[in-house]
Amino acid sequence: MISLLAQNIVNVTDTAFLGHVGEVELGASAIGGLFYVTLFMVAYGFTTGIQILIARRNGEKDYPAIGSIFENGFYFLGISSILITILIVFFGALLLKPFIASTAVFEASTVYLKYRIFGLFFASSALLFRSFYTGIAFTKYISISAAIMAGINVILDYGMIFGKLGFPEMGIAGAGLASSISEACALLFFFAITARKAHLAKYKLFTFVKPDFSIIKSTLDLSLYIMIQFVLSHAVWFGFFLMIEKMGETSLAVSNIIRSIYMLLMIPAWAMSSATSSIVSSAIGEGFSNQVIPIIRKVLLLSMGVMLIISILAAFIPGFMISIYTNDSNLLQLSVASYYIILGAVFLFSATIVLFNGVLGTGNTRSALVIEVVTLSLYLVFAWLLAVKLRQPIEIVWLCEYLYSIAIGILSWIYLKKGNWQGRVI
Repeated sequence: MISLLAQNIVNVTDTAFLGHVGEVELGASAIGGLFYVTLFMVAYGFTTGIQILIARRNGEKDYPAIGSIFENGFYFLGISSILITILIVFFGALLLKPFIASTAVFEASTVYLKYRIFGLFFASSALLFRSFYTGIAFTKYISISAAIMAGINVILDYGMIFGKLGFPEMGIAGAGLASSISEACALLFFFAITARKAHLAKYKLFTFVKPDFSIIKSTLDLSLYIMIQFVLSHAVWFGFFLMIEKMGETSLAVSNIIRSIYMLLMIPAWAMSSATSSIVSSAIGEGFSNQVIPIIRKVLLLSMGVMLIISILAAFIPGFMISIYTNDSNLLQLSVASYYIILGAVFLFSATIVLFNGVLGTGNTRSALVIEVVTLSLYLVFAWLLAVKLRQPIEIVWLCEYLYSIAIGILSWIYLKKGNWQGRVI
């Protein structure tokens, strides 16, 4: 939770500072940021598979295998992230151009992405370390690394966006560059702390073995469906924001504020759901498949209890939460209705995301992909119907989150109760 809080401070800081620069910059950071995150999901999906594998090997007490998985994962992530960065540097503007109606939003999004994409290698590599530490159930360093990243990003955002602390005034470009530098610093911490800790020697990290394509292939066999699932998920959300962009710059700015608050409030649920996949995978590796459903049920109830309290408390302070991102009274007023809509979605999603991560923890990532594709298809059609066809107000469009949560929760529960996942070998 601490790690995710620190990571979301990066998003909150970018959004909040740019909200005080202008409406165009606020909306453009949503488009450019979501495009970047969609690309980032390649690494996120791959390292989620690595996390499940490491947890399984940790449960089996096959510690040297963890080092091999880690290092071959690093080779794959390093090459793929560099190739994606080169692609976006040269063709990013061409990829964005057909989808954005506003010239001002397009130009600002392109500038943001140009600087943001250079953080992809550092962010991908840091994800690998986070997967390692989560997989072995030792998350202390994840929190410290994320805190370093968040602190540096706040300072650099303030300096680079507004031209303070001796930096030139860069506006939205400064937000992208600050995030990239902060991710590089987080990765340096991971390398430094991991290399000097004796109790991690049994995992055989940093032996720099030659690439083993059989390990990369077996990791991809598990991760590929997760990668596709995560990329599709964020591509659809990117599409959701492109639909909103057609509604106008104000609606886009409102939605970026709501998206940031949504992600911030969801931190405890995301953390518990991420832990669920590791706990489930480790339990299966230790031979306790019969405990999987009770584990998921307990985490689900805990997640719902925590998020119910958070949602109730947040309901009393809409003005304070929204004012973090903008001092525009019109934007603040227009954001309130959407704010209350997502409070209900936060509570509902806190249960269904735990169920879905339970599916991932069983190792049947193909079934997880099928669940996601069915859910996203419903979500996209519903979003198009509300935003484009019926031209509903922005707060009504955000009701799509309820459909997504209900669909993914029902399908995940059916799989866990009826699917053939017990004792699955990965």
